[in-house]
Amino acid sequence: MSKNKRRKGGLGETLRTVVYAVLIAVVIRTFAYEPFNIPSESMLPTLLVGDYLFVSKFSYGYSRHSLPFGLPLYKGRIFGRSPERGDVAVFKLPRDDSTDYIKRIVGLPGDTVQVKQGVLYINDTGVERVRTDDYIYHDSLGRRFRVPQYAETLPGGRRHQTLDLIANGEHDNTREFEVPLGYYFVMGDNRDNSLDSRVDAGGVGLVPDDNLVGRAEILFFSTNGRAAWWEVWRWPLSIRFSRLLQRVGDQTDQ
Repeated sequence: MSKNKRRKGGLGETLRTVVYAVLIAVVIRTFAYEPFNIPSESMLPTLLVGDYLFVSKFSYGYSRHSLPFGLPLYKGRIFGRSPERGDVAVFKLPRDDSTDYIKRIVGLPGDTVQVKQGVLYINDTGVERVRTDDYIYHDSLGRRFRVPQYAETLPGGRRHQTLDLIANGEHDNTREFEVPLGYYFVMGDNRDNSLDSRVDAGGVGLVPDDNLVGRAEILFFSTNGRAAWWEVWRWPLSIRFSRLLQRVGDQTDQ
């Protein structure tokens, strides 16, 4: 065999391998798991800025938002399954159908939801909320603050931590919301720093079922952001090893 033929054969094999790898990655990302990173503090203390997690695409079935670029190939959901109260879900922002958001589902279709004096009410019943140890919050300047933290137990028994940064904050008292069929009411665990279903104009509003992308499942990586990508020698000090491979929603020490 000539050198040119061997060279062409080697290049062809390499190209086929790359194409197969890309196709496999697209299939996995579309139908199984999609990686997602946390850019904001709206889900503190459950999720930190710099957390990377896998979202299961099959948990709620597949809508057009499960497809690459949200291609409108079909309407509704295929193999649709309803979320459970307390799920941490990724969804497309309803007002633009393109921006990824992550919040906790607290209100299901048919529920009424309201916040009064910082307490979440579902169907006119206050959700159990117990004060726990203060959360140690670090701001962008490295300063430390103690923030009131609560263990909240939703109807059905799902339990998670929430923060109360501001007493009598802007969204600590809301009107009563009715959740219609095909929609969900979502909130951030960092209750005073979250644009969610409590905010209509400029917020999230109610989330349509079709906009759900998937359920957050497991943290596979977490970094505090103190090392640049090229500062290899600083990587070990920036990785939050205690958070790796945790299921989303588990209560852990920060």
